[in-house]
Amino acid sequence: MLKTLSFACIHMTVAFSVAYLMTGSVIVGGVMALIEPACNTVAYFFHEKLWDRIKASRRQAQQAMLAM
Repeated sequence: MLKTLSFACIHMTVAFSVAYLMTGSVIVGGVMALIEPACNTVAYFFHEKLWDRIKASRRQAQQAMLAM
């Protein structure tokens, strides 16, 4: 979870910077820094969970092949 929070902080900084540089608006930058990374952080968390399941499934399949 700490990795996810760290990623969120970096993502918010990047989102704010890009939106601010494109619009010149602190408000638009702030809104983008909150909304887009928040959605992406949730997606990233579930993405990591999915990959953990895939890795576990592959390990299990390899162990089954070795047991034969």
